[in-house]
Amino acid sequence: MTSKEPSTRNLLDSMIAGWKNSRMTRYGMFALLFVVLYVSLAPNLLPQRFDIQVGTVSDSDIIAPMQIPNNKTTLQAQEAAAEQVESVYAIVSMRRETVISQMLDRIESLNQDDQITNADKAQIYSEEIPQRAQNSIANFIRNNREAGKYSDKMLDEMQKTIGEQTYSIPEETFLKIPRLSTSEIQDMRQVATSIMSRLMSDQITDAQSARAKVAELVSTSSLSSRTAREVVQELVRATLTANKFYDEEATRAAKVEARENTPTVYIQQGEVLVPKGEKITQEMYTLLDENDLLKNDVNYWPQLGLVLFAFLITLGLYMYLRQSIHQGRTYNNAQLFMLIVIFAIGVICLHLVRILQMGNSPYFGFLVPAAIVVMLITLLLDIQLAYISSIIMSILASIILNMSQHELFDYQFGFFTLVVSFTAIQCIHRASQRSTILKAGIMSCFFGAIAVLTLVLLNDGEWTRISMMYAVGFACIGGLITTVLVLGLMPFFETTFGILSALKLVELSNPNHPLLRKLLIETPGTYHHSVMVGNLSEAAAEAIGADGLLCRVGSYYHDIGKTKRPGYFIENQNNIGNPHDSIDPKLSKSIIIAHARDGVEMQKEYKLPKPIRDIAEQHHGTTFLHYFYHKALKLAEEQEIEPDFTENDFRYPGPKAQTKEAAVVGIADSVEAAVRSLSKPTVEQVETMIEKIIKGRVDDNQFNECDLTMKELDVVARTLKEAVMGIFHSRIEYPEDIKKPDQKENKA
Repeated sequence: MTSKEPSTRNLLDSMIAGWKNSRMTRYGMFALLFVVLYVSLAPNLLPQRFDIQVGTVSDSDIIAPMQIPNNKTTLQAQEAAAEQVESVYAIVSMRRETVISQMLDRIESLNQDDQITNADKAQIYSEEIPQRAQNSIANFIRNNREAGKYSDKMLDEMQKTIGEQTYSIPEETFLKIPRLSTSEIQDMRQVATSIMSRLMSDQITDAQSARAKVAELVSTSSLSSRTAREVVQELVRATLTANKFYDEEATRAAKVEARENTPTVYIQQGEVLVPKGEKITQEMYTLLDENDLLKNDVNYWPQLGLVLFAFLITLGLYMYLRQSIHQGRTYNNAQLFMLIVIFAIGVICLHLVRILQMGNSPYFGFLVPAAIVVMLITLLLDIQLAYISSIIMSILASIILNMSQHELFDYQFGFFTLVVSFTAIQCIHRASQRSTILKAGIMSCFFGAIAVLTLVLLNDGEWTRISMMYAVGFACIGGLITTVLVLGLMPFFETTFGILSALKLVELSNPNHPLLRKLLIETPGTYHHSVMVGNLSEAAAEAIGADGLLCRVGSYYHDIGKTKRPGYFIENQNNIGNPHDSIDPKLSKSIIIAHARDGVEMQKEYKLPKPIRDIAEQHHGTTFLHYFYHKALKLAEEQEIEPDFTENDFRYPGPKAQTKEAAVVGIADSVEAAVRSLSKPTVEQVETMIEKIIKGRVDDNQFNECDLTMKELDVVARTLKEAVMGIFHSRIEYPEDIKKPDQKENKA
């Protein structure tokens, strides 16, 4: 049973590794991404079409697949708004006191002429005074028509109104005028112009109502002569005209403006257009036809356009991931599937907000947790991939949250998503604590609000103060929702996909973790060794572009299995004898190689992530235990028996290092132990020892199953040398120290 377990486990690991790196599976993942994009955009770019005819009965509820304008209801609302517009009147400024003053000048002049009889004068006045009043109006209209100050229709309306309201002076008044003296005429001038100016300062649409006030104003004037009062009264009435006239063109323009300002009436997405069992009317048929929702003509062009659109986005992401391989970044199929799941979550969030948006107002779109996708990708995958994903999500947001029937994209939501996403990436890409996610959410709120305010200022006049406040508020709420969702989804992705995020690694590096506490208390020597290996491996891993944090934390746990038999490992043998000196070398071998397996079992018990367990299991690979093998050979020789074992029996069971991180930890582990074994190491000894360790593992084919290159091994060797010198500075003798022993104490 025991012999079958490793083979079964290796087969299972091989199948999993094959799935993660299968090319066909990879293509299938991109096909799945294409489907996700197509399905998520289809409701917005390919609205549902109905196969109905006028007069038929609907066999199901016909529901609006999107927001569509109701042209008939909108037209009715526009006409109602136009009918509520009051008639527009124009105020025309006319100097009628000048006209009456000119009349009195003529009267004064003619009355002084003794050659003309009063009867003739009366006849002249009866002809000239009405004519002067009419001519003054005609001249005013002609001059303004030439100047273009008022429209022709307005001037025609003015001429018509004044003509209909003309006042006729009684004949007996003309008989009284010749008897007026010059002094009386002078008094009449002042009173007449004053009364005319006062009356014409009001807005007059009906001259007759204004003329009714003349008698009272004249009676309270300074004129004492009865004849003078009667003449002034009649002259003012004859000269007085309306000054407020109906403006047909202005009224028509006001009605047009009222129609234009009437908002379009929409049928919201999800509303029932025709209930089941109801007959299709011509009105409903026309509504669907106007919005291209009928299956009268089969049109496959939009479907083809959407296919090409989703294909181009998928192809762009594929090319980026392919190019990233040349830059040292690789993504397996499990990570690609996780990326698709993250995109799907982002799309679902967009559609949920779209539902709220349709039932309320466009600014509800800013409630979307826009940065959720890029935050998860930054934390779980890669920052460069997060930037590419932010562009894709901006495109999707501008389509899904677009409420315009005539535009494919709404740049406002695309811009908002891009700003929030870039902000979140910058705030979270060096996250070492989960509180960083909250800080990133707060910064997303702040910059999201700035983005919304920017859009409001650019669209001056289209936003009210209330809608602006709602939009900014929703942007802030969306940032907080993003934080909550990311914090909630992180454990799911870490557990389901075996992702070890930087946040999780930092948590595992806490010395208060039960396993690390156990390691420190029970095996302090191993604990110190693990910390040293962590420092060395982190520096080496970062030098070749591997995950330095994973190496450091993996190093902390890589020898946790030694806690089961701490006294059998040299770093824990303080002032006690070595128990291996008194036991069979085969038993010693079994105890030594068991620590890797025991460590994996202990880590499983505490549910440590698989990458950490892999380092513990693989850091020794299938290396050879030279010391115990030769000890066993010597013992067999002394007992003069034939050895019943081979070199393979004194090797670790493996597996060999599958990742760069496991390989680097294995090298650092050997280097730290080797340097610690030297009493007074020199620089030359350190260099030689590191090169020997790496060469030995290369010759033993320990790196054949990971993608560690010879060039990277040279970098690892150089980095480890520098790190060892920094850590063990006080113990390493430099060449000049050897030459000048008397200065050794000062050097240290």
